[in-house]
Amino acid sequence: MSARPMTYVAASPQKALVMKGMQAAIAARTKAGMDQKSPVCIYGLCEAHQVTVRFNDINMEGMYDREPKPRIHVSTLRPPARRNFTCAHELGHHVFGHGSTIDELRDDHSKAVDRHPDEVLADAFAAFVLMPTLGLREAFNRRDLDPNRASAVDLYAIACNFGVGQATLVNHLAYGIGMINLSRRDVLGRITPKMIRTELMSEIIQEHLIFADKHWNSPTLDCEEGSLLLLPTGVVVDTKFLMPHRDVANGRVFRAVKSGITRVVIPSTPWATYARIAPRQYVGLARYRHLEESADD
Repeated sequence: MSARPMTYVAASPQKALVMKGMQAAIAARTKAGMDQKSPVCIYGLCEAHQVTVRFNDINMEGMYDREPKPRIHVSTLRPPARRNFTCAHELGHHVFGHGSTIDELRDDHSKAVDRHPDEVLADAFAAFVLMPTLGLREAFNRRDLDPNRASAVDLYAIACNFGVGQATLVNHLAYGIGMINLSRRDVLGRITPKMIRTELMSEIIQEHLIFADKHWNSPTLDCEEGSLLLLPTGVVVDTKFLMPHRDVANGRVFRAVKSGITRVVIPSTPWATYARIAPRQYVGLARYRHLEESADD
């Protein structure tokens, strides 16, 4: 099976499949006791559906094994946001009762009209389970933003909050739920994550950068050792895990230096989250990624 792209197009022939994917995403969140607007940890959602997730050092996007027990394999070689989408896509295969699948690595993004309906379904499920419509509307409202006027930096903050890539969010806003028009999608599509990181940091950086602004509302922030975190001014951290890097216009930058879980807060405010730091390109069960080494099952 060919690799799915990280985006999908809700063109007319695929509209029914996209709607079916959206409905399944709503049901999957409900079954797991989750609301329909908050950012979700996809690995926790898989566990709630009794699907084990393992990261492997493999040159593919991901794989779903249905037998002897449901298991998802995700390549640790891909960027973190892409791993999240891949895992959600594979969970879609599970939810729809598809057979075991292998999504191979491929960088050319074929159009949805050329792809198997099962792949369109799984992509739509992934998009809506990670980026619920109510959640995105609330994200723009909290920031007092018109989606069609929001800057690339604004969208980068929202993408980080929902654990997805910038392009994935932009395409979902345009093609999935129609919150931005196609001309705005085209403008945003020409702005790369590297360009956004350069704007935020005022220098070219190669490291992965997570931007958790003052409107961040996820209870957790997942990252890897070596990643940079741009957090609001005034945050208090444990420097054993997060080492201060430097101040920039949008807040203070920290580098994740040790795997584990640490609370990050702004004293005397409701702003707080748990930074969960995994070893770089961690291999093993997802449930243990930010903890000390544990035996596999």
